[in-house]
Amino acid sequence: MSPLANHPHDLVVVRHGQTDWNAALRLQGREDIPLNDTGRAQARRNGAAFAERCARLGLDPATHYDYLASPLSRASETMRLFREAAGLDPLAFRTDERLVEIDFGRWSGLTGAEIEARDPEEWALRHTENWHHVPPGGESSAAAIDRLTPLVQALARPTVLVTHGGVNRVLSVLLGILAVAETRGFTTPQDRFYVWSGGTVEWV
Repeated sequence: MSPLANHPHDLVVVRHGQTDWNAALRLQGREDIPLNDTGRAQARRNGAAFAERCARLGLDPATHYDYLASPLSRASETMRLFREAAGLDPLAFRTDERLVEIDFGRWSGLTGAEIEARDPEEWALRHTENWHHVPPGGESSAAAIDRLTPLVQALARPTVLVTHGGVNRVLSVLLGILAVAETRGFTTPQDRFYVWSGGTVEWV
């Protein structure tokens, strides 16, 4: 069984909106790249959809959920716009360093084609051993489990998490949504989010 499959609280997991580096297919990692206009619209869309879901279920989003974001600006701005679109104080949330993106080390800022041209053997390993592979100077998905597991275990109530694509893949394994083998090539949408509740997933 996955480590957090029996977690008792609902989680709303939101990927940050698009950035120019996303649009150019550049690995961002820990680089602090801001949202672009598309990303801001995606964040507002997700916040409005979240408010509609809460209204349909009779939940008060201001009191039912806690709100936690990665401190990188693309995630924290997404949370501000998400909350504003949901009719909430845009600044009333916390950040946690453990939600930062997987570190791509020397590959940050590069596209897959650029990495393949510079470092073909390592890039090939990335595709065959993606879960355990460590980019030069970076972090593996497997290693990120060590920082994300205690964070989720400590959540004491239903929580909205705004985080990153790589982190979302790790959370999906921890929550039992994906098997490790299914994470290869898996991409989380930026214009939708999912609600994890007792082992079931609802995309909104």
